[in-house]
Amino acid sequence: MIIATTRFGKVQIAQEDVINFEEGILGFNDLRRFVLLDDPNDEIFAWLQSCEMPDVAFPVLEPEIFAESYNPLLTKLDGESLKLEAGQRPRAIAIITIPDDPTQMTANLKAPILINLKLKVARQCVLQDNSLQIREPIFAKLQQRVVQNPSVSIKSQSPVAAMGVVVKPLGSEVEV
Repeated sequence: MIIATTRFGKVQIAQEDVINFEEGILGFNDLRRFVLLDDPNDEIFAWLQSCEMPDVAFPVLEPEIFAESYNPLLTKLDGESLKLEAGQRPRAIAIITIPDDPTQMTANLKAPILINLKLKVARQCVLQDNSLQIREPIFAKLQQRVVQNPSVSIKSQSPVAAMGVVVKPLGSEVEV
């Protein structure tokens, strides 16, 4: 299937790449189908791209990249909505806000996107943990990670990318 995006042009994706949000995302409740796209020109971020609206895409990162001990506690409703089996853990991604001054970029750790990779269903969960922030500063943490291991890109350290969940839009600008 081909989806239109404002960032990557037309992108060829497989149906099994689509992640379904039964409740949408906060502020975008009507959008239910997304795909994780790799940005070949960016060493850090992937994009959670709407399959339904070309101009809706969110830069995302896995929280473990900048918050090693991140372990969201889910409610029973969260687990049921994600259709998790006993003992199954969802993958978490955080939506990143990148202002004009990138040193002020933040991650939403309070309301991560949780994905059941097996079934490709997801939910944005507002966690009850009051120690988590909606605007967690991450620039210094990302910078430190790069300094510690300059020869390895941040993306290559991502478990989701390693599992083949992120689609590479190499086939962008596909003619229809």
